Amino acid sequence: MAAFTIAQQRVLLATSAMHDAGGPLPASQLARLAHCSDRQLTRSFREVLDVTPHDYGQAVRTGRARELLRDRASVIDAVFDASYGSTRGFYEEAGRRLGMPPREFVAGASGHVLTWSVADVRIGDHPRHVIAVASDNGLCAVRLGSDADELLAEVVADFPKAELVRDDDQFADVMAALAALARGQAPQHELPVDVQGTAFQAKVWQAIVDIPPGQTRSYAEIADAIGSPAAVRAVGRACATNSVALVVPCHRVVKSDGSLSGYRWGIELKAALLRAEGRDIAEQTTMVV
Repeated sequence: MAAFTIAQQRVLLATSAMHDAGGPLPASQLARLAHCSDRQLTRSFREVLDVTPHDYGQAVRTGRARELLRDRASVIDAVFDASYGSTRGFYEEAGRRLGMPPREFVAGASGHVLTWSVADVRIGDHPRHVIAVASDNGLCAVRLGSDADELLAEVVADFPKAELVRDDDQFADVMAALAALARGQAPQHELPVDVQGTAFQAKVWQAIVDIPPGQTRSYAEIADAIGSPAAVRAVGRACATNSVALVVPCHRVVKSDGSLSGYRWGIELKAALLRAEGRDIAEQTTMVV
């Protein structure tokens, strides 16, 4: 593991396992993976991340782990680059297919210029704003909401150290493509993405991208498709953390009985997007994955 300290190596092995599992793992299992005792692993986590292994696992489960990794570049480089073993091979393949480059998650996008634009879209009977943010490699955020100022505030919070530059002209084709997706239509222009996540999340997102418009898959079917049939709830969490709405169409993932479960942008938008794509959906909806 290159130039990492022993403590960092232990943390990288343990955090990788928890990201793949979608949450905390037993201390004894993590210690075996890290080739040390429970006490040594806890001490290493305290030294490197200033949290316990269990606290970190809970942060993975709730989607807050990225906050713990900000400004800890050596850890971020390995965890989000997934630069070891078979995980690396998959992640590089995901980079070619999904446009997700296997590179370091930038701490708040420090020193990076990100371009953005916002436009009005209509999803069924629901008028909304869509904001899109891109690096030189592709879209790194697409959000939907009723308040454009709130959407921009969320983007600023996500990339606190980036220089955000609005350019509506440069983004004209992008916004037109997003508006087409909101109407359930195929865009005229391809939308490359530059999103960061774990290898497990990348698998889930790619499987969702592969769902044809007008079709749906259940959380269980996605879990089966990526070779992790027991990870149904982790698939749900990956959907919830998808940062590029419409482009990675999480609205096409439903419950096993065909009814709708929680959608980051609102259950009514999920239903409207599916109807726009010509999908007959179950009337019953629930917020439980």
